[in-house]
Amino acid sequence: MSIDTLKQTIPDYARDLKINFGNVLDAEQHDALNEVQVWSIALASAIASRNDDLIETIAAEAGAKLDEAQLKGAKAAAAIMGMNNIYYRFLHLASNDEYSKMPAGLRMTVIGNPGIEKTDFELISLAVSAVNGCGMCIDSHEQILVKHGVTTKAIQDAVRIASVIHAVAAVLETEPALEKGLSQAA
Repeated sequence: MSIDTLKQTIPDYARDLKINFGNVLDAEQHDALNEVQVWSIALASAIASRNDDLIETIAAEAGAKLDEAQLKGAKAAAAIMGMNNIYYRFLHLASNDEYSKMPAGLRMTVIGNPGIEKTDFELISLAVSAVNGCGMCIDSHEQILVKHGVTTKAIQDAVRIASVIHAVAAVLETEPALEKGLSQAA
């Protein structure tokens, strides 16, 4: 399915998402991110948002714009943040601070050697952390990005992409159930 075809499946009540979806995926709309960053962030955010139609559509488009290493880096960021965001969100939310003093005991070597530009991997990881709602990871990745000279505009753009991708996934996922429920009520 193409991006345009997918946009047509977004219902009218989510018209703003349809417009934002097109805008955040247009690399020319971003003065702080390049095309590789836009599509890497979009792919990882789609994976984190877990909607098959969205993942398939974004992957098809990203596959035409990213090389193998960039595709692997985006998928690796989504995978490792899927684990880390749960673990570190637990540490942040748990009342018992003893857990934060214990070694994580989780393998995370991809973070040190992601196979793509470190700042790109951090931007992707930040976006996925925003989708997954891990404040501790958001802070950590944002601090690393700032330390490496990434602008607040680039950071904001990465999170804007993630937020729109996630919202589109939610609408696509829930719309069939909403339609079924509303038709039963009638």
